[in-house]
Amino acid sequence: MDIDKIRAYDKSNMFDVLKDFPQQVEEAVSIATAFEFKHLNTEGIQNVVVNGLGGSAIGGDFVRSYAAYDMKVPMVVNRNYNLPGFADENTLAVISSYSGNTEETLSAFKEARERNCRILCITSGGEVERIANDNNIDVLKIPGGLQPRCALGYSFFSLLIALMKLGLIPDKSSEITATIKHLQNLSHSYSYFSSEHNHPIMIAEEVKSHLPVIYSSSDVLDAVNLRWQGQISENAEVLAYGNFVPEMNHNELVGWNLNEEILSRIVVILLCDRDDNDRVKLRMKITTDIYKEKCSSIIAVESDAETKLERIFELTYLGDWMSFYLAILNGVDPTPVEAINYLKNKLSEAK
Repeated sequence: MDIDKIRAYDKSNMFDVLKDFPQQVEEAVSIATAFEFKHLNTEGIQNVVVNGLGGSAIGGDFVRSYAAYDMKVPMVVNRNYNLPGFADENTLAVISSYSGNTEETLSAFKEARERNCRILCITSGGEVERIANDNNIDVLKIPGGLQPRCALGYSFFSLLIALMKLGLIPDKSSEITATIKHLQNLSHSYSYFSSEHNHPIMIAEEVKSHLPVIYSSSDVLDAVNLRWQGQISENAEVLAYGNFVPEMNHNELVGWNLNEEILSRIVVILLCDRDDNDRVKLRMKITTDIYKEKCSSIIAVESDAETKLERIFELTYLGDWMSFYLAILNGVDPTPVEAINYLKNKLSEAK
């Protein structure tokens, strides 16, 4: 890997966006910390529904996963045109749309207003901001100019701190500070592409020309698993598949038998964490014996950082960089998403 090869394909300079991710997190924390609720009734919130798609939804997944055992009320991430049936005047409906123009999220936003939900918008502008301002709805405004998937720092930390301010999640300031410092250190090592020990490049080289299948626990790293799948697909333009343990032990595991030619092109990526349930750790160890007889290779990754938030974002950052380097190895620009743009244009024509 060299700078000429990176520049040849990285036309939109995702390299610098990734390298500057720790600064994005710092800015997000600063913006969210300064934010004040002006219109939202903060008392008696009984549940939280985060409405978003793609890169604007993944921040909600991360908060749900990270704070699952700390949240004072239930929280779900809604990737749909309609709200779940239980959403009412005691629901906090978070409208998360980076562009502010996401079709499905705007539909859910309309329904949230009709049901008199408490509403918080997290956006860089667009229709979401316009509608919110017209209806005296709080907007936590974040900087624009990025691909939504590259704005995870804004979407996650804005939502996390907003929920902390509402008393729905305990204070996590010390973990946030530690995570920023950890990401700063990782930025140097992951962006040092000429090193033969660059971890994301090593994984990308092993994944190239294969189908990555990602397994993790269903409670600690499930959102990271989803992130890896999405980033590999959008950045490197190859399909990636994932599932969770223990659920896949009750069905999918049997599928590791026939179609051996296809199985032989799979690289299994195991996302592991010290907080995984001990039985889940045992299950992953035993099932590895099944995969290794069929697949091309197995890559296990785990962070040894102290806090849960540091570990989550280390593996997330690793996956983001890996998918970037995989794009370069595949000879594609990691930024454009032509298939998604084609779909949006066709949908727009059909209105």
